[in-house]
Amino acid sequence: MSETTNAAANDSPALPTIASDVLWKVGTGSYHEPHAVLGAHPINDAAGKVTAWAIRALRPLAKAVSAELPGGTLTLEHLEHGVWQGLVPAAAITGAPDYRIVATYVGHEGDATWRADDAYRHLPTLGELDLHLIGEGRHEELWMALGSHLHSASGPLGESYGVRFAVWAPNAQAVRVVGDFNHWNGIAHSMRVMGSTGVWEVFIPGIGAGTRYKYEILTKGGNWITKIDPLARFAEVPPATASIVVDSNHKWQDAAWLDARAKRDALKSPMSIYELHVGSWRKDLSYRELADELIPYVTELGFTHVEFMPISEHPYAPSWGYQVTGYYAPTSRFGTPDDFKYLVDRLHQAGIGVILDWVPAHFPKDEWALSRFDGQPLYEHADPRRGEHPDWGTYIFDFGRTEVRNFLVANALYWLEEYHVDGLRVDAVASMLYLDYSREGDNWLPNQYGGRENLDAIAFMQEANATAYRRNPGVMMIAEESTSWGGVSAPTDGGGLGFGFKWNMGWMNDTLRYIEKDPMYRKHHHGELTFSMLYAYDEKFILPISHDEVVHGKGSLLSKMPGDRWQQLANVRAYLTYMWSHPGKQLLFMGSEFGQQSEWNQEHGLEWWILDQPTHQGLKSLVGTLNKLYVENPAMWQRDHEREGFTWIDGGYADANLLSFLRWDDAGNPIAVVINFAGHPHHDHVLGLPFAGKWDELLNTDAESFGGSGVGNFGQISADGPASHGQPHSARVSVPPLGAVWFRPAK
Repeated sequence: MSETTNAAANDSPALPTIASDVLWKVGTGSYHEPHAVLGAHPINDAAGKVTAWAIRALRPLAKAVSAELPGGTLTLEHLEHGVWQGLVPAAAITGAPDYRIVATYVGHEGDATWRADDAYRHLPTLGELDLHLIGEGRHEELWMALGSHLHSASGPLGESYGVRFAVWAPNAQAVRVVGDFNHWNGIAHSMRVMGSTGVWEVFIPGIGAGTRYKYEILTKGGNWITKIDPLARFAEVPPATASIVVDSNHKWQDAAWLDARAKRDALKSPMSIYELHVGSWRKDLSYRELADELIPYVTELGFTHVEFMPISEHPYAPSWGYQVTGYYAPTSRFGTPDDFKYLVDRLHQAGIGVILDWVPAHFPKDEWALSRFDGQPLYEHADPRRGEHPDWGTYIFDFGRTEVRNFLVANALYWLEEYHVDGLRVDAVASMLYLDYSREGDNWLPNQYGGRENLDAIAFMQEANATAYRRNPGVMMIAEESTSWGGVSAPTDGGGLGFGFKWNMGWMNDTLRYIEKDPMYRKHHHGELTFSMLYAYDEKFILPISHDEVVHGKGSLLSKMPGDRWQQLANVRAYLTYMWSHPGKQLLFMGSEFGQQSEWNQEHGLEWWILDQPTHQGLKSLVGTLNKLYVENPAMWQRDHEREGFTWIDGGYADANLLSFLRWDDAGNPIAVVINFAGHPHHDHVLGLPFAGKWDELLNTDAESFGGSGVGNFGQISADGPASHGQPHSARVSVPPLGAVWFRPAK
């Protein structure tokens, strides 16, 4: 094709007329369907045959514009408001035209010409199935459809590379993409709405990974607002807020871990969790640097899993990540998404599982994020009695809206599948369960039956849990739930919430109240130690000593203990041993393993210097020994959730601050546990045992290597005494002050 113009032939069909008000909207980037005007459009004769193609481009302020086609160049004429148009006969090209727009502008130093692919010549990048699933709220891989993704399209002029954008904004009049590629002026990059789904889409050629962007949204009220991408997979380092296009190149090397995980029964496996805050475990470490330092440390201590406090993007660091703005983006404070994948991958290769804190209960009111996303309540419930949290100053998700529920369910799957994490600890479950949570008087809205249960949130949690387990065998969904709600860890098909585990907040609160008492008064509070066994099998429990117990004036675990420093450390050793001995998995917050003195402060990090003191090294050594013995002895974990896995020897010896019990494995092998919370030893204590013969002293927290006084049983006891405590045999044992001992039948 040679050089042509709009009047290429006398018999060329007339170009269709476009209303001036439509051209104005297109020219100002405020039209809901810009692709209906811009791009290449067929012109048919009376028989329906395509006789020509109208090509239109938006180039405001251009001096001249032309379309470069495979066979020549088509000069475009200016219509109105920066819209340029030309006509190319169908006979001059094959099929829909592939072209590039060449625009000339008047510059300070002469004319400047720019050649670029046209966003509006491209077909939609979202298929009908994607749109159907989004509309139904059943798109389980929502992150693959919405957000920003590298994309390419081929044609006679070669491959076109760029980024496709898609965002859900059903109340918007228009949406456009702004970024560093268009000087944050989105007039030339408005999006098209995809039918009735409320999804907006555009493919922008010529940009790639690293592009910073946001969405400009024209609200029903006629105001333009600028928002981040709710499904952005990367963001600027706070306090900057732009979303960033990202391309992942990480090559996973944890196939063996994932294969083993899929076959693993978490309920009947050992699990001791080390909870940490990425930004303050050691200050100023990146994800990759953290891998180098954290893995040998956790390996030395023998924890089976690490749990990261929320790493989803959040603007305010002192929120510890619980005020999330970027649900699909690991925080950029410590590196890129691939850097976080590297950390998870390295942990898996080292045999360490990864759990993430997940916060679907609420989100902050930052005006550039999810709040009033398209000018109206969208992700949040419109009624403040359900949509605003009185304690946290945040919005509450509208769990009853299918698209919002889909956003959250897919987000859980995103972390499990894209980042290979092994479990999600779901924050603030109680706040989702109850419509009157933290609300006084009539400041809450009952459900359809007049009750206080949030039926929409319950259905959401059931769906999230059931979907996560269906798609990812071996993962764990863990509830932080502090009330007596029944069936948190019961299957959804029986009406339960479907979590795999629940934090045992009752055990935590009771035992911490007990251990803070001076030993001389503990006998009056002995029931606080033993009460948990009345409900230990009601749920699948994890025993947590989490970050919440060592902040906000609560002091560190060490500082809760009475007495001088030796007694404090001995109390911690005895308490942690009780925790590791008790039915249920366990979680310990960073710093507690070596006796941090001060309560945790995310600005300062941990007091690593205290490990220069041998007594604190001794506590750390005990935690490592606890984990080693715990993993090696199935009696301590195999029947955590079966009543037959636990037998009291003597749970009622309050006057002595003493308790003793047996743990059993599937093969009938026991471990006897004796814990003394008194400040003095008990010698010649009669301990009922199920088997006669020698029993090895497997663990003694008063060992000198742990910083103790050395009271013990010289490594072994003999169960040659008469029946006692309902057991057929007994032994006389020494139980150290503020100490615990484990015994196992000698082999």
